[in-house]
Amino acid sequence: MTTFAPSPAATGVTVVREPGKPAVLHTPAFGTMAEAAAWLSDRRADVQAELHRSGAVLLRGLPVTDAATFAEARDALIAERAGYKEKATPRTDFGEGVFSSTDLPAAQPIRLHNENSYTLDFPGVLLFGCVTAPETGGATTVGDMRKALAALPQDLVDRFAEAGWLLVRNYSDLAGMPWRKAFSSDEPAGAEEYCDAHAIGYEWLDEDTLRTRQRRSAIITHPVTGERVWFNHFAFWNARSLDEDVREVLTDTFGEDGLPFQTLLGDGTTLTDAEVDAVNDAYQAVTVRETWQSGDLMLVDNILCAHGRESYTGDRKILVAMGEPVPLSACSPTTAPSTAPYGR
Repeated sequence: MTTFAPSPAATGVTVVREPGKPAVLHTPAFGTMAEAAAWLSDRRADVQAELHRSGAVLLRGLPVTDAATFAEARDALIAERAGYKEKATPRTDFGEGVFSSTDLPAAQPIRLHNENSYTLDFPGVLLFGCVTAPETGGATTVGDMRKALAALPQDLVDRFAEAGWLLVRNYSDLAGMPWRKAFSSDEPAGAEEYCDAHAIGYEWLDEDTLRTRQRRSAIITHPVTGERVWFNHFAFWNARSLDEDVREVLTDTFGEDGLPFQTLLGDGTTLTDAEVDAVNDAYQAVTVRETWQSGDLMLVDNILCAHGRESYTGDRKILVAMGEPVPLSACSPTTAPSTAPYGR
């Protein structure tokens, strides 16, 4: 059943909620993006209150047609831009802090994840905008990480709360992201300087192949709402989450130690297949979706909600901007960031 409810600080903003879908806010019709931006700016506090309640809210009915009008909407809704650090996926840069969502093949779905969960500061808010809707599929899926944490087996939560999670990356030109792009530096010294300043251990396997290791908290607390959430890329980059055929090809080619990404429990323990499956099952249980329509925006609280992407057919142009940066230190991490496994 469709339900209608005002946002907590309602001043004429109505939100539609349906099972299996994110909250949807229908806007009035506007003749220009300037008019729409003024309306959004006046109601920023209302939208923010709804965002803290629902974790994600889709705004429908806006005249968003390109990167420029998307940027106008972004500036009306987001007070401070956030950078994209330690890059892991290809994106097209349209300038002024506007990017493509992710330039990966249409047939490849993207699992739920929290943007930049492995960095020491990360975007607090993401804004997605649909310029061209796909023919089929292609929804930007979202999932409430408060609910995901509650859905996980308690013994697994306890282990992650104590030890955190460990990310190992191998940067090369053959697979994954080359270190020059990931760290925005053409010099090894630049990458090393970044790693030293951001609690990332590193080693050069040869003059152009870099391996890094970083331990991060798997569970954090939202600095505004005070709610604990599951916040990490553990399942997203775990080899178990790959399709079996892809996993075999990558392992045969690079070896288990040479995969572009691999994740472990923060103490260095490799989890069982069943334990990794339990994490992915929790994501699946909380996933909601709404089919994109041209002009749609979706605001996502990057701490409360993870996001992903369905496979799709046809043209699809989804823009993204990142904002309201949040330091990890403001989120009561249960495990301190480190270059080494927990307890070592």
